[in-house]
Amino acid sequence: MSDFVQLRKDLPSGTIVIQRPEKRNALSRDLIRELHQAFDDFHAERKVRGVILTGSGPSFCSGTDLQQIGDELEDPSALQAWHEEMQDLRDLLETMLRFPKPIVAAVNGLVAGSGVALMLACDIVIAGQSAELSLPEVRRGLVAGVSAPLLVFRVGAAVAAQMLLSGETYSSDYLKGLGLFSDVVADDLVWARSHQVVTQLAEGAPSAMQLTKQLINETIGEALFTQLSIGSANTAAARSTESAKQGIEAFLGKKTIRWY
Repeated sequence: MSDFVQLRKDLPSGTIVIQRPEKRNALSRDLIRELHQAFDDFHAERKVRGVILTGSGPSFCSGTDLQQIGDELEDPSALQAWHEEMQDLRDLLETMLRFPKPIVAAVNGLVAGSGVALMLACDIVIAGQSAELSLPEVRRGLVAGVSAPLLVFRVGAAVAAQMLLSGETYSSDYLKGLGLFSDVVADDLVWARSHQVVTQLAEGAPSAMQLTKQLINETIGEALFTQLSIGSANTAAARSTESAKQGIEAFLGKKTIRWY
């Protein structure tokens, strides 16, 4: 147990629970580091054959902690901190993509912004009926730099362009139709179904599982890690623009902004 992450073992699965329900499990710098450590811990647990990633409360992950960014907008050293934060997030996503065991995202409620990247770095997604996905960055003067390459990798550029440029919210049934959600179940059955999936996957040989993930994420997706590095740099740089300042202040002030 850490400040923002809880680990649980229900063999053959191990579960990582994001524990910031009061912030809709928004990704702070400390949370990103704790998630990285959690995956390292389960990497070493041989009896854990697959990892379930989920969030506490009504959201899976609402994305970057915009309050944290908003507090730093006037700080001259903020850009360096934002680049370091995005590098940490990029490293976490790479760890997940290279993780030798299958990772199942158990998506409850909202998944938004950089939380979408966290979900897309998992191998399989099980969602509740009320789950929703949103990439609202463009509406806030920001760039979804780490979600974009993963979304293109999973569903293709045409669908990704629609989702990234519109900033709209999508339902669980729509996302299952795209193939982003492998299964949609009743909200109270999301973890149980995810555990069932890990149990089924545990019938495969660990070495074959690792090699298969390498084939998908590192061979077929050979450009993915370079794209994530470029995207993380673009995300940090976009936060320094006047549009980002206006968008974040409007979001925090619960105001509607009109772009001209």
